[in-house]
Amino acid sequence: MSADAPIEVSFVVPLHNTGEALYLLLDAFRTLKMEASWELVLVDDGSTDGTFAAAKRVLSDFPAPVILVELARNFGEHAAVLEAYRRSRGRFVVNLDDDLQNPLAEALKLLAHLRESDSEVVYSYFAEKKHSWPRNLCSRLANLCATFLLGKPRDLYLSSFRALRRELIERITAYRGPYPYIDGLILGATNRISRLEVAHAKRAHGRSGYTPRKLVRLALSLLFDFSVMPLRLASVLGLALCALGAVILAEVLVETFLVGQRQIGWGSLMGALTVFSGAQLLMLGIIGEYVGRAFLTVSGKPQSLVRSLICHEGRGA
Repeated sequence: MSADAPIEVSFVVPLHNTGEALYLLLDAFRTLKMEASWELVLVDDGSTDGTFAAAKRVLSDFPAPVILVELARNFGEHAAVLEAYRRSRGRFVVNLDDDLQNPLAEALKLLAHLRESDSEVVYSYFAEKKHSWPRNLCSRLANLCATFLLGKPRDLYLSSFRALRRELIERITAYRGPYPYIDGLILGATNRISRLEVAHAKRAHGRSGYTPRKLVRLALSLLFDFSVMPLRLASVLGLALCALGAVILAEVLVETFLVGQRQIGWGSLMGALTVFSGAQLLMLGIIGEYVGRAFLTVSGKPQSLVRSLICHEGRGA
């Protein structure tokens, strides 16, 4: 296949400390049978176990075009996937994880569903997920927050195993902010969204790269980068506390006029001060988070930085 030949399908896979699973992943793609032209886009997200070097070694005889990108450091899955989207050339793009929990046969089902429908993105969902219970719990919480904050349809599960049309890819890759959240970008760019049940396999090798710290960072991106709902909640909380203070003041005045002044208890006073002070600090923290993220965006904090790029045109090119 020549470098100028059109590509029908791009398979996008972010890599991070993939280890031995890399060889299993590439072996699975070597046996992929497709009539349409396809390419593989791999983005190494700052791996420290030699994943990029290993990928370079085994791509020399790969049967299809491969774009291999090495990021300068670990920028996170969403930044790596957006970089892969920008490098992809296919009319359709299928996003898979590097842990082989998304079988290629199921990826072809997503692709077929996308082609046959007028959807711009097809999300997968699973009858049974093979993740650990803490990971499943975090996924459920993230989906609940996305429903509340981003207006996500309740029956839609936001999975990283998805298929998108090129038109949607062009829209969401225009985002250059330092805190990307792909599902937030998709929900803000289209309403042509569908879902398809697929199988979910057990992890072939290693363990998930999502640490508690990374999960918290992802949650903060969901909260503060694609919604002003936390600010509105802070306003509601402020109004509620003002109303509570007015009620308490009215009660004190009525009691003073009817009964006479009484000795106010130290415990109740400290409790009220604690509530109001804590609410003020919470509101300042929310405002500060928005201001800090706005500052880093305006100052040009990079979404990702590419250290090296390798383009392999395939054995039959």
